[in-house]
Amino acid sequence: MTFEPEEYERRVRELRERMVQRELDAVIITDPENLMYLTDHQTTGYSFFQALIVPLEADAVMITRALEESNVIARTWVEHSRPYPDTGDAILELVSTLRDLRLSDSRVGYERNSYYFPAYQQDRFHDAFGEGLVDCFGIVEEGRIRKSPAEIDVMQLAAYAGEAGMATGLQAAVAGATENEVAAAITAAMFRSGGEFPAVLPYVASGPRSMIGHSTWEGRMIRPGEHVYLEVGGCYRRYHTALMRTAVNGALSDSMYSAQELMKHTLAELRSLMKPGVTVAEVDRLARSMIESNDVGAQLVTRAGYSIGIAFPPSWDEGYILSLMDGDDRPLQEGMTLHVLPWMWGVDGNKTVGISDTVRITEDGCKSFFTLPEDFTVHESSARSFPTPAAVPHGF
Repeated sequence: MTFEPEEYERRVRELRERMVQRELDAVIITDPENLMYLTDHQTTGYSFFQALIVPLEADAVMITRALEESNVIARTWVEHSRPYPDTGDAILELVSTLRDLRLSDSRVGYERNSYYFPAYQQDRFHDAFGEGLVDCFGIVEEGRIRKSPAEIDVMQLAAYAGEAGMATGLQAAVAGATENEVAAAITAAMFRSGGEFPAVLPYVASGPRSMIGHSTWEGRMIRPGEHVYLEVGGCYRRYHTALMRTAVNGALSDSMYSAQELMKHTLAELRSLMKPGVTVAEVDRLARSMIESNDVGAQLVTRAGYSIGIAFPPSWDEGYILSLMDGDDRPLQEGMTLHVLPWMWGVDGNKTVGISDTVRITEDGCKSFFTLPEDFTVHESSARSFPTPAAVPHGF
């Protein structure tokens, strides 16, 4: 298991304390990240229904596809599981287990907003179980928002992998290389550094393709004079850290230099600001005001950052727990981990560039997980042999 048994005992104990506060006799947890947090259970087969029933007093029980039961046995502390075959009915198995636990007439919470408990299954569950179901979405996330020292240590290992991938990708992002080759270099370096498959593979967007939201490699060849936007999430035991960087082929223009310096300055100011007690909205307002003061035509088109930690595809962020946006007066707390991204969309009207950081909130400030330089990586003369246009696939 990723952590010592005491770490999971604390998590479940605190969950049950919140259950008492909400007057719940049991909860049904279906979100893959929450299952991982509570038990260390993970599988790539999470699209099949799986659930952890946590009664207030009795032992927890896992409902899972028969193939996945081996993960419960090998990876978790859970001693009781109820597998269903591919020809079986997961929802009927869930209801049957609740009845066997004598919870039929109890107040039972379930995660109504869970990606992997879809509406048609919830409807069937309601019809079969009856009254007593209560939406408890967020009851586990209340514990996840602040990372323990043990979690911080694991996230640092994810950061080592992400930083190794980013450093290699920046060197590979030269004219004549394809976006695919850059992506291959990044992922190979991450995996060789001990990283595991991230919830999202790296974003690699060159030249004009950087203006397409969440675009990533499509085989395009990098041209002389073009920049390459990179965003990499390192992963270890499903914990993530993320960072943005930018490579430039050719001399750094005045506008690109201005963008680089503004993002670096903004990150420095944010790190000076962020500490326990500062509100989420204050962080967003500082990032937004600084980036939107630019004179190169760029915008901060998104939130200024988000909570980050445990993640499965399709996203590495915990933005549904906390996003850095105006109007949120929640205070930062020690142990929060945040991907802070004062990036710039539309430099000169046609370039997206980024420099970002993942930080943890400490007792009296914040600290980065990374040591990688923030300046753009500039390749002024290095380039691979560049084919004639006829040799480039149509449309690239």
